[in-house]
Amino acid sequence: MITERVHAIWRRELGRDDVAVDDDFFALGGQSVIMARIQRSLIVELGVEVPVDQLFRNPTVASISAYIESSRAATG
Repeated sequence: MITERVHAIWRRELGRDDVAVDDDFFALGGQSVIMARIQRSLIVELGVEVPVDQLFRNPTVASISAYIESSRAATG
């Protein structure tokens, strides 16, 4: 499932095991360097390119996972 994989990426890149799917990236201490690493991991591990503006608009595991799932559905 996308959410589980995204969740694992966030936990790894934020260096935290206590990340909930509804926690805000920025409230967890996230910043641009970590966001860039997450963006790269999404490409490498999930094969999906998420524009940085979507990462800002969807700052939770749940919301970015929903964006990824809807993008995949729209593209086929």
